[in-house]
Amino acid sequence: MQNSTDWLAGGHDVSLAWYEWLAAWGPWVLAGALVAILAGCVARRGRYRAVRVLTDDDREAVREALRQAEARTVGEIVPVVVERSDDHPAADWLAGLAFLLIGTAVLAPHLPWNRPAAILGCQLLLLGAGFAVARLVPAFKRLFVRAGRANEVACEQAFQEFYGNGLHHTEAATGVLLFVSLLERRVVVLADEGIAERVPPEAWHETDAAILAGIARGSLRDGLIAGIRRAGDVLAEQFPDQDGDRNELPDRVIVRRS
Repeated sequence: MQNSTDWLAGGHDVSLAWYEWLAAWGPWVLAGALVAILAGCVARRGRYRAVRVLTDDDREAVREALRQAEARTVGEIVPVVVERSDDHPAADWLAGLAFLLIGTAVLAPHLPWNRPAAILGCQLLLLGAGFAVARLVPAFKRLFVRAGRANEVACEQAFQEFYGNGLHHTEAATGVLLFVSLLERRVVVLADEGIAERVPPEAWHETDAAILAGIARGSLRDGLIAGIRRAGDVLAEQFPDQDGDRNELPDRVIVRRS
């Protein structure tokens, strides 16, 4: 039987400096990262606006691009831009939760932990702050929107726009929708059956890329014009202009908040 004196104390020489640093500075690092991300989102807020971003001159430039593109084809192009395809309420709550967790970690030494009601009030304030920021800063809300959800709502909205704007009523089924959803950062090109039978979906990839590149540079106008020109190239190749062709849909860009 082993004597109790054989037992030795251990672990006293293990340094806790790393844990102490993490406890002291970790929350502040998270808070700093959140502030930096939020500042970047605020700086990019213009990319998620359309109604007030496109001036009358911009809209006229887009209409002129439409006229030039449709002069080469029997196709009808309708660009639609919405600032968002969905309100994404879950993203607002996730943003609030992020504020709550990071704020609680940073303010932990100063919170009245012995008063549950006061703690609850502070956390509700943090939750509300994150919720409000997500509502006011679209780029911040976008961080909490899943890619799958963004695809789903943008495609659903695009189908509604296609039928809502009469693109399925052209005589030869040659309507093409250029749908741009800014919050979701999605471009959807929908072609009526007359075009879809002869133009594969991948033919529109350059149209998507042209629009997104313009938006990334901070110019929705340039993105739309480049996308319209590229769509016109595709249509002119497969569906060139013919004598007697008439303009069946107005040459205009439709811009809405949602």
